[in-house]
Amino acid sequence: MNNKDHLKKEYSEQLIRSGERGKYTSKYREGTNVVMIDPDLHPLFPDSEAVNRALRNYAKEHQIL
Repeated sequence: MNNKDHLKKEYSEQLIRSGERGKYTSKYREGTNVVMIDPDLHPLFPDSEAVNRALRNYAKEHQIL
């Protein structure tokens, strides 16, 4: 992917600038099971599969499952 601007000409600059970052974040989180991983843990847990595997191993070792 390149950094070239791919916005359509129909999108006015005012429309783009009027957006609010994170406007729906709290509503999204209410309906999902999203957990934020601290940056120092990203190498250990690069994706949801790695997180799920680690949690299942932890639960199994501690006889939670």
